[in-house]
Amino acid sequence: MGEGGSANVSVVTPARGSDGGSPREAVPYADGAVESVRYEVETPHGPARVELDVVPDPGLLLVLTHGSAGSVEAVDLLAVRSAVCRRGVAVARVTQPFRLAGRRAPGSAVKQDEAWLVVLETLVKRFPGVPLVQGGRSNGARVACRTARAAGAEAVVALAFPLHPPGRPERSRAGELRDAGADVLVVNGDRDPFGVPDEADVSRLVVLPQEGHDLKRAPALVGEVVAGWLGERFKLLRPVEGACGER
Repeated sequence: MGEGGSANVSVVTPARGSDGGSPREAVPYADGAVESVRYEVETPHGPARVELDVVPDPGLLLVLTHGSAGSVEAVDLLAVRSAVCRRGVAVARVTQPFRLAGRRAPGSAVKQDEAWLVVLETLVKRFPGVPLVQGGRSNGARVACRTARAAGAEAVVALAFPLHPPGRPERSRAGELRDAGADVLVVNGDRDPFGVPDEADVSRLVVLPQEGHDLKRAPALVGEVVAGWLGERFKLLRPVEGACGER
């Protein structure tokens, strides 16, 4: 990882000749397979779907969600899931009510955040005493920032944070980063038309060269960045060689 700018900014370049790999669908961890469950949670604004991967004795709970028109199968979200499972992190991927209903736009931010907090409450109860980190990509990163304080999250992972609408830098959303009330890791591509946040507004900013808003050029690298930051921040287990195979 090369340093660029200041202590909390990195420009991370994939190894030469590599596309960063594909996120593994597998999540076996250490000596046992991960328990994977899928279920729905009723919220005031419709049901949400939770896809939960539980490692033995998790040291952290990471809750992730999608962008406006996306899904929890986005390559960067899957890469993060695989990378952090190897460090002993339970991962929940949440499909929000508006997407489960087939809509491509989230609508009211207030209703979106209300539904998110209901889902988070159920997950926190399932993992008593386990530190909570929440995050997502694009619009999902905004939700995670806006609700972090209310959810009691200790950190936020923001992938492809949409700083402003394309071509409209005057409509900055930097305040959502500054007001998160928790440490925020931002991973953005340097070619993202939605802009790149300022390093002063986040705890850690990682800029990936030649990446756009979808972060699909080197998704495994995105996973490594997130797992490394969480590992340092929460003193998680180091990766175990061969601990994760395909399911």
